[in-house]
Amino acid sequence: MDKIADLLIRIKNGYLASKKEVAAPKSKIIVAICELLKKEGYVSSYKINERDVLVSLKYENHQPVLQNVSRISKPGRRVYKGSKGLPRVLDGLGIAIISTPKGLMTDRQARKEGIGGEIMAYVW
Repeated sequence: MDKIADLLIRIKNGYLASKKEVAAPKSKIIVAICELLKKEGYVSSYKINERDVLVSLKYENHQPVLQNVSRISKPGRRVYKGSKGLPRVLDGLGIAIISTPKGLMTDRQARKEGIGGEIMAYVW
């Protein structure tokens, strides 16, 4: 099972159902993605329990902040790009989650640091 796709779809479905928070199984990669989404303003906060992570969803004017997600690198097909080949999601309006040797970061951060990696997902 793909944990990252599961988390992203749970968050997207939570927004579509106008939920206040969603739960996802706890793992290091899930916590890192939640931290990245919080830092970029797509979720308001998250709490780590013993077995799961509760993600508080963020709305502006009763509209979800996160419109859509797209999983790029899948377990059956990994997608890697160098620092110069990193994509720009919606001309900079969205983010690409990149797994680099220095940890998870956005496409902007990876370009700034001059490192590439695996393109995990697009979020906008």
